[in-house]
Amino acid sequence: MKKELPQASIAALLSCAISLACHSEGQESGAPTTGSANVDASVHTMKKKGEGPVVLATFAGGCFWCMEGPFEKLPGVEAVISGYTAGHVENPTYQAVCTGSTGHAEAVQVHYYADLVTYEDLLQVFWRQINPTDAGGQFADRGTQYRTEIYFHDEAQQLAALKSREELDKSGRFDEPIVTPITPAEKFYPAEDYHQDYYKTNTDHYNRYRRGSGRAGYLERTWGDDGVWIPTGMPAKNQSAWKSFDKPAPEVLRERLSPLQYRVTQEEGTEPPFRNEFHDNHRAGIYVDIVSGEPLFSSLDK
Repeated sequence: MKKELPQASIAALLSCAISLACHSEGQESGAPTTGSANVDASVHTMKKKGEGPVVLATFAGGCFWCMEGPFEKLPGVEAVISGYTAGHVENPTYQAVCTGSTGHAEAVQVHYYADLVTYEDLLQVFWRQINPTDAGGQFADRGTQYRTEIYFHDEAQQLAALKSREELDKSGRFDEPIVTPITPAEKFYPAEDYHQDYYKTNTDHYNRYRRGSGRAGYLERTWGDDGVWIPTGMPAKNQSAWKSFDKPAPEVLRERLSPLQYRVTQEEGTEPPFRNEFHDNHRAGIYVDIVSGEPLFSSLDK
């Protein structure tokens, strides 16, 4: 399948389509046409830094646009890079991978601090983004380039992945057996710049695609209230508060929030830089989610 690439919109941060096809007939202005981009992994500067080295984890879950956000929102995750792996062609391009002829899978490489988030946590997040019983692709995207796969970087990751898959298979959550392979990590090629953080830079198209492809509905039906994984290292007080929060209906939130607040918090929208409430803000305190009241970060972290 192919995914249309609309123009990039402005990305920003938090506040206190369907076209299911890979683009091969031409690209929007500013998008590279060949080669793979060099991506700076030093992002998320407002997150707490771990004390140990940054560790890699690599997952294929179908369209990589849909895999970045869930991992990037985890504490301890330094960066998530979209790219291609496990193929037989050097320096693959998006157009080539989309044909299915290079052997690559669309994948994400997660850079994380193991003292802040565990590999087991990453696995739990991974399972909650995919249909692990589908060997032919993911949702509307068909072909081996959209396969699911876990690529382990050492024996500890391999054992953890095998255990996690076995436990999920025995849980009874799926009617069909889990077919996601667990294989050694291979060379990873970062995808072109316009694919990175696509859920932020092209929010409207991303949301239409994620819903229209069938992914969003499937995950909601399959996981229900268990669809958001709470990292094991999160304090128990925070866990209970998060789990007990009863999210108001959309119509209630629309009345309570401004149009921009609703777009950012409920539709993964973005705010324009330098022209929002928190630009050049230096107020001390704990910044919380405007909907749930969940603490997000301290001013000391900025």
